[in-house]
Amino acid sequence: MQTLQTTSLQVRDNQLWILDQQALPQQKNWLPAHSVAQLVEHIHALRVRGAPLIGLSASLLLALLAEQGQTQRQLAESLAILRAARPTAVNLMNNLDRMKQALAQPAFATALAEEAWRLVEEDKQLCEAIATAGSALVKPGSQLLTHCNTGGLATAGVGTALGVIVRAHQQGRINNVWVDETRPLLQGGRLTAWELGELAVPYTLITDSMAASLMATKQVDAVWVGADRIAANGDVANKIGTYSLAVLAHYHQIPFYVAAPHTTLDRGCPNGEAIPIEQRAASEVTGVAGSFGSVQWAPEAANVYNPAFDVTPAALISGWVLDTGVVTPEQVQAGIFQPQ
Repeated sequence: MQTLQTTSLQVRDNQLWILDQQALPQQKNWLPAHSVAQLVEHIHALRVRGAPLIGLSASLLLALLAEQGQTQRQLAESLAILRAARPTAVNLMNNLDRMKQALAQPAFATALAEEAWRLVEEDKQLCEAIATAGSALVKPGSQLLTHCNTGGLATAGVGTALGVIVRAHQQGRINNVWVDETRPLLQGGRLTAWELGELAVPYTLITDSMAASLMATKQVDAVWVGADRIAANGDVANKIGTYSLAVLAHYHQIPFYVAAPHTTLDRGCPNGEAIPIEQRAASEVTGVAGSFGSVQWAPEAANVYNPAFDVTPAALISGWVLDTGVVTPEQVQAGIFQPQ
């Protein structure tokens, strides 16, 4: 397979490497993802994260394993293990469904490599289309609020919601971006703040609980978030805390936009209630761990509820910005999930 370099993925010497997003922003470490076990562990630890990037990393690894000589049966087993690695993010399933079709071809190694590369190039194009469609909705002088991380770290391209924001900044429409810290693992504070700083986009970091006060004092013009899965009725699963922002935005009459590629749309999922929600380790709530060691601030015996995602009902969403265009609430209510 040819070499690849994105913000978070590398293919060199026929091996897959991932940027450790747990170590950012203090350290920029590239870690091997040479086996299924390694990549699954990276996904579970959120070293690899972002629905599009998870799907791409799994697809690339399968193609590389095929080139290294794995049989069709071995690859089918690897595909099944990877497919189960992140139950909420549907991009992973969609990408691997396409890889499964390639695996069925007689020249499966070549077919897998071609399909994996096609998925990477498609993701770059999807991000560009989302940025173009979404930036047109951003008014000059905007103060925007975003949640989690949806930039180049989470995709092969410029990102989804953050790609919109960056494109709007390039067009001179952004005064400030409010960046939620975002649980789990403070991905907004560590990753989005880092990306915006690298791109010279003006931002201000806040805790997740500060959004309401900013909205009440008219310091937020719109909210932009990504999605890990969009149900057929328009309900959206995204990082925990997204639903809270949608409720707040609705109360304060602030536009709330979801930006995602069409690969995030799950037409087989009727609504948000059918979306599986991943539960994460209690230790992410009871304390913190990193290169500095670990700190425990809650009682060791504390019961913990720690879902990674929540579901935002379609009724709270002002528009779904896909690579195919903007889907309006009226279209969703009519059962027509198609762009303008």
